[in-house]
Amino acid sequence: MDAIQVDGLTKEFDTVTAVDELSFAVEQGEVFGLLGPNGAGKSTLINMLVTLLGPTAGTAWVNGHDIRDETGDVRDSLGIVFQEPAVDEELTGAENLAFHARMYSKRKAEREERIPEVLELVDLADEADNKVASYSGGMQRRLEIGRGLMHKPEVLFLDEPTTGLDARTRRDTWEYIQRLNEESGVTIIITTHYMDEADFLCERVAIMDQGEIVAVDSPEGLKDSLGGDVVTLGLNGPANEFVDRLDDRPWVRERDRTDEEVAITLEHGSTRVVDLVRLADETETTITSVDLEKPSLENVFLSLTGSTLTEREADEPSTESASHEQSSRTARARQ
Repeated sequence: MDAIQVDGLTKEFDTVTAVDELSFAVEQGEVFGLLGPNGAGKSTLINMLVTLLGPTAGTAWVNGHDIRDETGDVRDSLGIVFQEPAVDEELTGAENLAFHARMYSKRKAEREERIPEVLELVDLADEADNKVASYSGGMQRRLEIGRGLMHKPEVLFLDEPTTGLDARTRRDTWEYIQRLNEESGVTIIITTHYMDEADFLCERVAIMDQGEIVAVDSPEGLKDSLGGDVVTLGLNGPANEFVDRLDDRPWVRERDRTDEEVAITLEHGSTRVVDLVRLADETETTITSVDLEKPSLENVFLSLTGSTLTEREADEPSTESASHEQSSRTARARQ
């Protein structure tokens, strides 16, 4: 059984469709990413999956429970860490976890057993009795993740888990999330607008844009779909024979020549530069520069949508932002 199954899930706000007939599945134990700009529909989708928003059409199953008809079972089987901080800085780390456990009706004996386990899991055992106000941003984020794990959920949702963190803390948080998945086997769903985050963490990525999923694959599979690496060679003087003989090389997928350079799309570009230089020597072609560009998820997004992620964020619709704000308030009220 898949951890999550989504079938035709749709959410409309007045005349705007924030999520448009999405269908996909997430395997048990997988780290699955929802990648896209702010306003793409990621948070609206998550809020439906965790039952904070009702769908307009379609449905989904989380751990086999229908999000429409079995909301209590869905909530009991998942954990969620929202983008906005939700820990109480006046309480200690252990007290924050105890409060959360009470919300799930955990008995005192269960709480006393589980709290040290979770603090150890999130590398905060030595900080258990310190007020959260003294924690760094990364420590607070790990505590929030730990809180989401207190009731031993089968699926953990992380909504923009590293927003607002500095570069070093972001990297540490990635490594922690990766280790958490490996050690606990919990299925993790991450929403992010950071290309490098999705590339580092996720086994598969769903690229979202304007409420739709435009592609789902592993990061490597998505990048390979562009056709390979691009090596751009600066040329000086006649180069017709060199360019023509590129067509005979089975590892060259395409070429694009201008007066002063040729861009060559090929497999494993870093290993083929020597072959290109050798061919240039054979054809008495002078190479003045070599530039190797490997595909990125940014390139994939551009090829699929016609815009960069930054350009999409500049055109962010207000509907999802409003719905996210509303559902975040609802979630905090329930905590």
